[in-house]
Amino acid sequence: MISETDLSMPLPPLSSEENVSLLIDTFYKKVVKDPVIGFIFTDVVSLSWEKHIPIMNRFWNSLLFGANSYSGNPMEKHIALAKKIPLTEEHFNRWLELWKTTVRELFEGPKADEAIARAANIAGIMFLKVGTKE
Repeated sequence: MISETDLSMPLPPLSSEENVSLLIDTFYKKVVKDPVIGFIFTDVVSLSWEKHIPIMNRFWNSLLFGANSYSGNPMEKHIALAKKIPLTEEHFNRWLELWKTTVRELFEGPKADEAIARAANIAGIMFLKVGTKE
């Protein structure tokens, strides 16, 4: 008997700018609906998605593929955000959980693992620098 697992197709590797674009789009669709952190992106910051999504694409393409297309200081943005609202460990953990889930739903392989590891490092550093300890 063939199990459902045997019929599932392997996920593609995270291997291109197009993959990063899919990852970012899918991730932020989850973020804006999320009851823990969605309000930060929709109410506190009121992001322009037309501007933010391409920036995030450039950021992750630079990190994962050395694209050198990102210029900016994410720490400055998060310092400014932390002045508007306390950013708690719960917020950072939820962001990372959504990121991991999205990566694992879409991709597998070394770059997918790297995307998760880098996100964990980013979340940890951001929390240490701007997070509110409860």
